[in-house]
Amino acid sequence: MNLKEQISEDIKSALKAGDSFTAGVLRMVVAALQNKSIEKRGKGEEEELTQEEILEILAREAKKRKEAIELYKQGDRQELAENEEKELVIIEKYLPQQMSKEEVVAIVSTIIEKNKPENFGEAMKLAMAELKGKADGKIVAEVIKEQLG
Repeated sequence: MNLKEQISEDIKSALKAGDSFTAGVLRMVVAALQNKSIEKRGKGEEEELTQEEILEILAREAKKRKEAIELYKQGDRQELAENEEKELVIIEKYLPQQMSKEEVVAIVSTIIEKNKPENFGEAMKLAMAELKGKADGKIVAEVIKEQLG
């Protein structure tokens, strides 16, 4: 069962359990997946989403929630921040486990030693090619800044 089918099954389960919040969040995710399918069809590509594309969309949705949480906290809107946090927890269930900062440090160190990038941008490009979907971009950027320091 691929992720899209899993999400659809989880919507049904949430509705049967009377959990309209979870069902609503998952419906938003399905809508984002549908939009990507429509976009691909418009470009004349195969409409079916790959597992990687689904993970990319989920990661993008999670990132939106994280950014919203930060903004709501800055604006002293705690109830809205809590709502976004609940949505984030639901979305993160479908994402692969993110690497710890220590694991990122080890991989980035290896990449920098091996490739000797000239600047931050080049190092970030090399690191994200390796870590895309496995680690948060903010953590990767932080580690690279420390390493190139």
